[in-house]
Amino acid sequence: MKKVLITGVEKAELLEVEAPAAPLGPDEVQGRTLFSAISAGTELHSYGPDGAEKRKYPCEIGYAAVFEVDAVGAEVKGVRAGDVVFTSGRHASRQRARACHTAPVPRGLAPEKAVLTRLMGISWSTLVTTRARPPARIAVTGLGPVGHLAAQLFAASGYEVLAVDPNPQRREWAVAKGLGNVLAAMPVDDPAWRGQLDLVVECSGHEAAVLDACKMVRKRGEVVLVGVPWARRTEIYAHEILYRVFYDFVDLRSGWEWEVPNLPTDFQMSSRMEIFAAGMRWIADGRIDVDGLCAAVPPGEAQRAFQDLARGRSGSLVTLFDWRNER
Repeated sequence: MKKVLITGVEKAELLEVEAPAAPLGPDEVQGRTLFSAISAGTELHSYGPDGAEKRKYPCEIGYAAVFEVDAVGAEVKGVRAGDVVFTSGRHASRQRARACHTAPVPRGLAPEKAVLTRLMGISWSTLVTTRARPPARIAVTGLGPVGHLAAQLFAASGYEVLAVDPNPQRREWAVAKGLGNVLAAMPVDDPAWRGQLDLVVECSGHEAAVLDACKMVRKRGEVVLVGVPWARRTEIYAHEILYRVFYDFVDLRSGWEWEVPNLPTDFQMSSRMEIFAAGMRWIADGRIDVDGLCAAVPPGEAQRAFQDLARGRSGSLVTLFDWRNER
């Protein structure tokens, strides 16, 4: 089989690797990959120089995949050969997963759209854990893949959404998808907005955005840190944020997606696999519009794809690998 691997600092390659030697487990399914999606956060960080001295090459990457099942374990029920399913899989020509860690792609939904449910699921964890309820006013800061889909997700759920990003192309994509309040910066000096938000979903990982978010929420409003702070961007002191948290009664918390369990459990209102299934239904139903947001490249062009993402020249919101011609 073939895999896209990070083989050095800023070096991605498509390589032949040994397929798993172990027989298919009784609760597993496997099949041929159709599309996989690149994470412009976690995977791009693995591709870059930060932390490279602690990294062992080659390193596997992968975030989301859709594949066509061609074999099922003896105890698997509800999944058959020929089914198209989603999983949080590797960038590889073949996938193997426990059947319970897959979700069926709705009939008629293109696999290159279905794979985006993984990115949408990141902020969906915030949606199911926040105290804010529609028609609350909220903001999403940082309109990369995760933030853009978060803004659409909360708008589709009945919230009044303010979407913020300094990048004009990202703002254009947001406006094109029907988001009405799209700005280049938080309106911290506008009394119509400042102190009026119930929730800020912070997807940029930028400390200045966190400080602005703390200024924008009402007392006991939530600021949820979805974006990873990969690097220090400013000279802001922690005291500036702590002051706002203390005196404005801000609930500042992690947006860790794994706060929601992977599989349904007692006393939990949701699970990640249920979220992924719902995300695909919402895309199929048109509640979330992903048309024109993705560009697919052959896995053999992995180095170019990662370079374009690293240099900000990809030309699309999300980059996918198209595995249909790989064997």
